[in-house]
Amino acid sequence: MKHTRTLLAATLALTLAACGQQAQMPAPTASTPDQATAADGAYLVGFKESNLGSQSLSPQALQAQALLQAQAITAAGGTLTSQWAEISAAAVHLNPEALAKLKANPSVEYVEPDLVRRAAGMRSGVTDASPARASLGAQGLSAQAVYTPSGEYTWGDNALKVSTLRANNYTGSGVAVCVTDTGIDGNHPEFARKLKGFKNFVTTEANRGDPYALNDVSHHGTHVSGTIFAQYGAGTGATGQQSGMDPNGVGGVASGVNLYMARVLGDTGSGSSSGIINGVNWCAAQLRSQGGTENKVVISMSLGGGGKSQTEQRAYTSVFNKGALVIAATGNDGAAVSYPAAYTNVVGVAAIDSSEAKASFSNFGAQVDLAGPGVSVLSSVPLGQGTAASASGGGATFSDVQAADKSGKGTFSGNIVAAGGTNNEFCGTGTRNAALSGNIALISRGTCSFEEKTANAVASGARAVMIYNNAAGPLGMSLTNSYSVPVVGLTQADGQGLMGKLPTTGTASVIGADYEYLDGTSMATPHVSAAAAVVWAARPNLTNAQLLSKLTSTAKDLGTAGRDDNFGYGLVDPYKAITTP
Repeated sequence: MKHTRTLLAATLALTLAACGQQAQMPAPTASTPDQATAADGAYLVGFKESNLGSQSLSPQALQAQALLQAQAITAAGGTLTSQWAEISAAAVHLNPEALAKLKANPSVEYVEPDLVRRAAGMRSGVTDASPARASLGAQGLSAQAVYTPSGEYTWGDNALKVSTLRANNYTGSGVAVCVTDTGIDGNHPEFARKLKGFKNFVTTEANRGDPYALNDVSHHGTHVSGTIFAQYGAGTGATGQQSGMDPNGVGGVASGVNLYMARVLGDTGSGSSSGIINGVNWCAAQLRSQGGTENKVVISMSLGGGGKSQTEQRAYTSVFNKGALVIAATGNDGAAVSYPAAYTNVVGVAAIDSSEAKASFSNFGAQVDLAGPGVSVLSSVPLGQGTAASASGGGATFSDVQAADKSGKGTFSGNIVAAGGTNNEFCGTGTRNAALSGNIALISRGTCSFEEKTANAVASGARAVMIYNNAAGPLGMSLTNSYSVPVVGLTQADGQGLMGKLPTTGTASVIGADYEYLDGTSMATPHVSAAAAVVWAARPNLTNAQLLSKLTSTAKDLGTAGRDDNFGYGLVDPYKAITTP
């Protein structure tokens, strides 16, 4: 029982995602440890702590100890980049000689790599025709037709009874949620310029320190933040929305919280352990007990990676002892729970779909505490940086049209031409069809990658590409290269029906969007984080340990009766947690 050993044992840590229930899966295999450092020679050094621990020292003694430790690093020939006096640890750059000297220092307990952690979410779609990815894509994309928003309430909102929470004025007001992620587009109307705090901890990238300027290049942090905090009645209007959305956009689970963003992941969606520790410490520093203004802080971490870090464990022990609650994504490998979710005193979140089945990608194991909506989650992205698609042909306008990742934006109308090849799959590197020049290429999904089909069509002169599924449901695609023409995915039924109407004309369009569907335990995590904030605001006398106990004891049991490795204690139920004595 993770949260018992977690929250009664006070040891914590960190790192950078009824019906349909699945049988308990076999024990997961370990995730591949991420051995890459943030930069060559980047390490974390942990000094030996006294029996009482550094947190028990007076401020003067702590300062003196930190000075001695910094001197030891310098004397060995290392360069100090960050120091955390409370946990007797530091981030450093070391050459091989300095590394050997520090390891030999009797006051040093360990030296370990400064690991890389990554965002744990992905665009709903598939990268190629492989069965494993196709299964994941089908799960996320068929869901897009089913998970239609109810007004501003997404299916995740409905799963957590957000309309009932709001009707009873349970919005998280008075509690802070601090997101550690890739940044945020503070200009998005869903945030109503209400962001309480922002700080960039990725020191290798310039011009990323303003929440109202470019900082969320990957879109991940803006999406996560929308799930938590999107304001009701504050959307971007019909332009830039996905099909079927309310003009007011979407609403967050906890629209009344004080939202903070610690940008700990860079433009590529990755960040160092040391940078993440700095960000998490900043989140905890918002607590009134630490000199900040917040009584309660939930830290939401939609990131992770393989490989343990003793420094991370020390850091989260410190953060937990200060009273914050850390909630983290278990990961999307279909394997062992990643870090920080696998640490004690961190709440591990798995992902489910709208049928309350475990998402196929969701990591599983003894460290899973709770589950949240994580498949085809609709939320905000930086303004105009998402994609929305539409298509028509043969006199029909199609539904469930998906824009390919890295598709060109634009609209083209013209003749639709079957690309050709076995089953109209247009496979084979270098395959060309002169009939596609100046027209729309219609291609079937099949045995070769989407990249190969698209590259062949564009090289043949196609002005747009339509690829239709070879199984029931919509089709999303991720491409390796960027293209200047619109590339869209159609359902099997629409694609096959269109084939029967050739020759005919049609239109393919991809435009910029302010909202997108994403999959991942990254998407499940903000649902649980926001739920925790709502409950804490309604029951402010709970400690972080008591809050987690309340959340797990009132969760909707899924899968095997009782706690299991797929769902933990089940789907978080904030309304029940508030109303249960």
